[in-house]
Amino acid sequence: MARAFLSAILPLAAAAAMTFGAAGSASASEKDKKFFSSVTGAWSGPGEIVAGKYKGTKFVCNFTGATPDGKIGMSLEGGCRVGLFTQKMAASVEHKGKQGYRGTFMDGAVGKGLDVVGGNVSGRKVILTLNRNQLDGAMLARLPDDNTMHVTVSVKVDDQMVPVIGMNLKRVDSSAVGAIARQ
Repeated sequence: MARAFLSAILPLAAAAAMTFGAAGSASASEKDKKFFSSVTGAWSGPGEIVAGKYKGTKFVCNFTGATPDGKIGMSLEGGCRVGLFTQKMAASVEHKGKQGYRGTFMDGAVGKGLDVVGGNVSGRKVILTLNRNQLDGAMLARLPDDNTMHVTVSVKVDDQMVPVIGMNLKRVDSSAVGAIARQ
C-alpha cells in the first residue's frame, strides 16, 4: 500500500513542492527571476495528504533546487519518504515565451508524471497549473521568509479546487539565497 501511495500521490506532492490555477504569463519579469532564485538550495520537511483515500498519510521530502543558466525557471531533484519507502522525484519548470510556464514532474503526463501547463509569480508566491489526462490541479508555493516554504497542491473536483497535499519545507543549506529576492 505504501508503494502504491508513493507512485500515485507523491508525484502531486513533489510537483507542488518543487515547481509551484493561473494562466501562463506572456512575459516573465524580474520578479519571476527573483522568486525562482530564492527557491534555489536545499529544502527538507514534512508533508501530509489532507484529502482522499490516503488522507492522514504523512511523509518527509528532501529537495535541491537550481535555476537554469540564462533562463527563467527552476529544477528540483530529491525524494520523498513514507515509512521505509522512498520515491525519487524530479521536476522542472521554465518560462517559454508566449506559451508561459511549461514543465514536467518526473516524465510528464506522457509517462507517470504531471505536466506544468501555466503559472504566475506574485511576490513571494507562485501558482502553477498542473495537468495529467483529465486531472486538473494547481500548486501554490509561498515563501513567508527566506528559509520557509509552504506548499499546497489542489485538484479540481466538479467546479471546485480541493486541497489534497500540504507541505512545510525548511531551508537546510548553509546560506539563504533569499537576499537575492530582496534586491
